[in-house]
Amino acid sequence: MPARRQANANSESVDNYLKAILVLGGSTEQRVTSTALANRLGVAPASITNMLQKLAVAPEPMVEYERHRGVRLSPAGRRRALEIVRHHRLIETFLYEILDYPIEEVHDEAERLEHFISERFEERIAAKLGHPKTDPHGQSIPTMEGQMPVREAICLSEALAGGAYVIDSVGERDAETRRRLEATGLRVGIKLQVLPRTSAETCSVSIRRAGQPEDAIDLTAELAGGIRIVPFGI
Repeated sequence: MPARRQANANSESVDNYLKAILVLGGSTEQRVTSTALANRLGVAPASITNMLQKLAVAPEPMVEYERHRGVRLSPAGRRRALEIVRHHRLIETFLYEILDYPIEEVHDEAERLEHFISERFEERIAAKLGHPKTDPHGQSIPTMEGQMPVREAICLSEALAGGAYVIDSVGERDAETRRRLEATGLRVGIKLQVLPRTSAETCSVSIRRAGQPEDAIDLTAELAGGIRIVPFGI
C-alpha cells in the first residue's frame, strides 16, 4: 500500500472514523447512519456530523455524506480504511502468534499501534507471519493491494435451529461487547449446534470443546450478531 504520513491526533481520529464506516457498512458498502457511528465511536452526534462534513469536502474527499441518508466511503476513503484495517489485523496476529499476547488483549494494543507503523514494518510483519489471510479472531486481512477477501459465512443470529457449525470469525465490536463475547468462550474454531429459540431476543447454542462436556449458552441477538459461522459436520 502507498506510504502514509506520520500519524497525529487528527489523522488518528480520521482513521478511526473511516475504519468504523468500513466495518459498519459491511461487504455491501451500505450507508451508515450518524447514530450508528456515534454509538460505535462513543462520540456526540454533533461531533460526528461536523467530522463527516469535513471529510466530504476535503481536497481528496474521504466520504460521500448526505445528512439524512448517512455516509459511505469514497474510493480514497475506502483505500485508507482498508490500509488501517490491514495494519490492525497484522499487528493483532503478530502480538498473538509471535509475542504470545492473550487474545483478549490484542485488540486494544493494536488500536494504539495501527496508526504509527511504516509500510516497511507492515511488510516485514506480514513476511514474518507467512502472509496470513486472517487475524486471531478469524477476520480477513486486507491484501497489500487494498482488497478485502470475501469469506463465505453466515451470521449466527440468522442460523436455523439444528444446524451444526464452526465459528469462522468474531466481528469487530465495541470494547464492552468484545469482553462479553470473550466471556462466553465462543472463539474461532469452536464447534457448535444451534438450538431452538426460546425467544426472539436470544439465540441458544450448544458448544463442544475437546475433553469437555457439551455446554449450552444463551446469547442476546446483539452478541450472536457479532459471530459468523460456517457449516460443519459434527
